[in-house]
Amino acid sequence: MELSEGGVEIDVEQPRDGTREGSGDGVFFNPTMELNRDITVAVLRAYQEREPRVATYLDGMAASGIRGVRAANEGYDVTCCDTDSEAVALARENLARNDLDGTATERNVNALLHEEMFDIVDLDPFGTPIPFADAAFAQTRNMVCVTATDTAPICGAHLNSGKRKYSAVPRNTDYHPEMGLRTLISALVRTAARYDVAAEPICSHVSRHYARTYLELDHSASRADDLLESLGFVHHCEDCLAREHAFGWYPESVPETCPNCGSNRVVTAGPIWLGGVADSEFTELVRQQLSPELGERKQADKLLATVAAELDTPTHYDQHRLCKQWGVPANAMDEFLEDLRAAGYEATHAQYSGTAFKTDADVTEIREAAAPGADN
Repeated sequence: MELSEGGVEIDVEQPRDGTREGSGDGVFFNPTMELNRDITVAVLRAYQEREPRVATYLDGMAASGIRGVRAANEGYDVTCCDTDSEAVALARENLARNDLDGTATERNVNALLHEEMFDIVDLDPFGTPIPFADAAFAQTRNMVCVTATDTAPICGAHLNSGKRKYSAVPRNTDYHPEMGLRTLISALVRTAARYDVAAEPICSHVSRHYARTYLELDHSASRADDLLESLGFVHHCEDCLAREHAFGWYPESVPETCPNCGSNRVVTAGPIWLGGVADSEFTELVRQQLSPELGERKQADKLLATVAAELDTPTHYDQHRLCKQWGVPANAMDEFLEDLRAAGYEATHAQYSGTAFKTDADVTEIREAAAPGADN
């Protein structure tokens, strides 16, 4: 099956059931990840403007080669790597189909990274990226791009799996998409630090079934130490939805009851990343690179605009969840946020859903400012 995406033509295997969702027993291709790939292309363009010397790009799990082909179309010296011989052959064919230079190699990405260094390494595995993170941070010069599709473990829905894979305690809260992203970034930052590398997120987003982050590297032990200071814990009340956070490698104290409502249903998550998940200036540069041939350009622009503008608070709130908790109808989001700003608080939309928002107000202040008629 031939298809066009982002200005390139590629061949993918037709799924046996006739759909476009993956490819059954053949080489995997996921059309729903076009948004992810479009943003990747825009990030590669923006980053090359910022760092003109970057040239080499490794697609660590190439499959059909679509991501590597699109990077090669942007002028990068691309290596497509996969352990599946059929995938490698298809990636090689797709590079040739578009008259693009590039290499396709049948290797385990960890083995390849023990032999070669790259300016940019892209990890987009099925499931957790953690088994590939050590080699990536040890052998990458400038940027590591990471997708995690195992949302249940990183969000806390599968708690033990999250503990094993990410060396953290994620919790399944009403802000579970952000919990997943911050659990992922925490694990990656800690992994990079083992190699005296600072890995700072400069653009990140959560879309549908995955979390995606782009980490700029600084090969500096002292800078790695600085980033580790942004790790910490969140204490979350499952009854009133209040939460507070504290920086550090371990919680010096864990509240037995919620200071807001007195409930004993307080859970602690961490160590998660408490810093910013994106650099606003760089994310705006990425938006400028969303050219018309990108099929998900409009959705990508809307998403990145929200990412660039949202506050750097460690968690977001859901307006509908709060209003249900308080027994009041939810009004328009822009009106709700304006009420918070009028009361003197910062408030922005958040990327995680249409009713997600960030603010420096706590739950009591949010209720007083934006839902004065609440029952409780």
